Amino acid sequence: MDREFVDSSMINSIGYDQSSGTVEVEFRSSGQVWQYYDVPESTYNDVRAAGSLGKAFNAMLKTHFREARVG
Repeated sequence: MDREFVDSSMINSIGYDQSSGTVEVEFRSSGQVWQYYDVPESTYNDVRAAGSLGKAFNAMLKTHFREARVG
């Protein structure tokens, strides 16, 4: 999945696959990559538009969707 680098102290890069509703996040501190499944595009857009990407991730993605570490 293509991810774009972002200006965040928590997240290094993030991407979205519209066909599957999968969000992929690479974390800055660990380098780990996680996927979050069945995420509505509107939720992804809200996270990306937030002033703080890390706070938005914690509030809107983390623990709200099925997830798996992929890298």
